[in-house]
Amino acid sequence: MGADGPETLRTGDTLGKGRVVLFAVPGAFTPGCSKIHLPGFVQGSGDLKAKGVDTIACIAVNDPWVMDAWGKDQGVGDDILMLADGDGTFTKAIGLDKDLSVAGLGVRSARYAMVLQDGVVESLEVDTKGVEVSSCSAVLERL
Repeated sequence: MGADGPETLRTGDTLGKGRVVLFAVPGAFTPGCSKIHLPGFVQGSGDLKAKGVDTIACIAVNDPWVMDAWGKDQGVGDDILMLADGDGTFTKAIGLDKDLSVAGLGVRSARYAMVLQDGVVESLEVDTKGVEVSSCSAVLERL
C-alpha cells in the first residue's frame, strides 16, 4: 500500500535486490498468523537485519487494504514490507497455493519462509502444520 493507495510492484524490483526474507501466511488476522508468525518477524526484524537481511517481506493472498490494516495492527512500521497477492497470481506461479476451502478460506498460500540473494532462492522451507520451519527463529538459524 502506498501513500495514495495500492501500488503495483514488480517481483524483480521487490525481491531481486540484496538479501531478502519473504515469508507467507495463509491469511491476515488469522490466529496463527497474528499471534505467532508475523509477531515473530516483527520482534526479530533487528536480528535479521544484523545478519545482513536488506528486506523482510510478508505476503498473503489478501487484498492490499487488509494487508495494510494488518500491518498497522501488528506494528510492523517500516521493518516489514506487507505484500498483497490479491488473486494469488504470485503464489500460484511459485506452486505454493493451497486450497483451504474446507476452512472457509478458499485458495490461499501455504505457510513458508524463503531466503533470496539478488533474486536467487537460497532456501525455502514450507510448514506442513503450525509455524515451525517458517518462523523467524528458524530463518535466523539458517542464515
